[in-house]
Amino acid sequence: MIVALLNQKGGVGKTTLALHLAGEWTRCGDRVTLVDADPQGSALDWSEQRAREGLPRLFGIIGLARDTLHREAPELARNADHVIIDGPPRVAGLMRSALLAADIVLIPVQPSPFDGWASAEILRLIEEARIFRPQLVVRFVLNRSAARTIIARETSEALADQDPPVLRSSVGQRVVFATAAQLGRLAFEIDHDSLAAKEITALATEIGRLAR
Repeated sequence: MIVALLNQKGGVGKTTLALHLAGEWTRCGDRVTLVDADPQGSALDWSEQRAREGLPRLFGIIGLARDTLHREAPELARNADHVIIDGPPRVAGLMRSALLAADIVLIPVQPSPFDGWASAEILRLIEEARIFRPQLVVRFVLNRSAARTIIARETSEALADQDPPVLRSSVGQRVVFATAAQLGRLAFEIDHDSLAAKEITALATEIGRLAR
């Protein structure tokens, strides 16, 4: 399964979700490769910080910020159960390549109307990709959400009427994610029973069902 996290709006938490999904599937015994397709290289930075902390490698991370992903990702998938593509903001050629490579596309959005408007660009690219990949599965993911706020509820309700639909699982705005990024760790390594860890488990489980 090749999963791409894409949104042309930056700062929506693509890298955080990509790293934590990779960690969750690895924890479940799957072989995972994460492709850092963002020229900023945030996932690679996290991996380097993890190495400096002397922590064991959980999964492979490869930097491939080029528009040949649609050829290279399927080759990587031959030796992995899951390939996760951490996509770039506002690099149309890279995004198109990631869309052609992916089985599932996740569009992380925050509880804000601005995020919904910004998603229009990636949705146009998805329409183009479906000409060649009509079986492509696409879902919104509500991320950095304060579940009980009015705007989070309104965003979730608005996305429920969209095509593509929103996943039922959402991920909250949790301090542990920022701590994990700084330390080269994942939320479950800091606190296995945290809400963050449980939300990632629920999200990974729901995504896994999409591939069946």
